[in-house]
Amino acid sequence: MESNVKVVFLEDIAGTAKIGDIKEVKSGFARNFLLPRRLAMPASPSVVKSAEQRAAREARLQEARDNDARGVAGKLDGVVYTITARSGSTGKLFGSVGTADIAAKVGETIGAEFDRHNVQLADPIKDLGDYSVSVRLTRNVSATVMVSVIGEDGTTAADIRAKAAGGKAAATVEAEDAGEDAESDDDAGEAEEEATESGEDA
Repeated sequence: MESNVKVVFLEDIAGTAKIGDIKEVKSGFARNFLLPRRLAMPASPSVVKSAEQRAAREARLQEARDNDARGVAGKLDGVVYTITARSGSTGKLFGSVGTADIAAKVGETIGAEFDRHNVQLADPIKDLGDYSVSVRLTRNVSATVMVSVIGEDGTTAADIRAKAAGGKAAATVEAEDAGEDAESDDDAGEAEEEATESGEDA
């Protein structure tokens, strides 16, 4: 059975530990991955003390970054970005709007280049419409922007829905008119039969 070894982490490892954490890990994991990459070291008193000092320094730096990011978030929260794209009559895009498109818009607002990997968009946008998108500014601070995708001629998703609803309404009216015409024909036929029967009786 593989034994455990106590290590102090020198770097953040997503899902495993943060810098300065002291944890017991499988000796093979430490020997083959953590120690060769200097992501962690055996938890000797001197290493622990050094890691704690580094963690405290990192925490202060992170708080400073977060404070700056909160100011940026205030500028971004609720901002609406309108992006024009080619689309078909149903509102489906000929292509898509992705993280790079949104990052470019965010960069214009903050006056600096914005990494598209920090745009939290699960899948590219492929239809006209309004979308709420989260953008990560630091590991602890995010903002939410609105992305409104419209057609090149200014068509919006609402226009598409209204047109579709209008088409359905028109189809319903036509169907009702056709039904009324059919009833009128039936009435005329009945009147004709009655007149014929009256003539035969006479």
